[in-house]
Amino acid sequence: MSLKNQITEDMKSAMKAGEKDRLKVVRLIMAAIKQVEIDKRVELDDAGVLAVLNKMVKQRRDSVDQFEKGNREDLAAIERAEIVVLEGYLPEQMSAADLAAMVDEVIAATGAEGIRDMGKVMGQIKAKAAGRADMGAVSATVKERLNAL
Repeated sequence: MSLKNQITEDMKSAMKAGEKDRLKVVRLIMAAIKQVEIDKRVELDDAGVLAVLNKMVKQRRDSVDQFEKGNREDLAAIERAEIVVLEGYLPEQMSAADLAAMVDEVIAATGAEGIRDMGKVMGQIKAKAAGRADMGAVSATVKERLNAL
């Protein structure tokens, strides 16, 4: 079953179970997917849906930061609850050790010699770690490793 179909089924089950908060988030996900499909005039596959979900998680994390700075813990709690639902559809995140091993492997495979090769390394890692790692953390790890060369 595709990820998009799974989300649709979860929406139906949340309606039947009366889970209003979960239903709200699942509907937001469906709306975001539909918006991208309309804008790009394509039907999203699992990779496209994962990209939408990652974007939504990132937006909510940014919102949590802003709400905490503005002393609005009530709104930050709502965003955190939405993040939990969104992350339920994402693949398991890579550990820091796995990420570091992947970075070292890609650096060796590409023959990267310094920070100027960062784009080449990031391109390959982005394909391998799609949806399983925060690209901000990946970028920081790659910079650290490349500067050490």
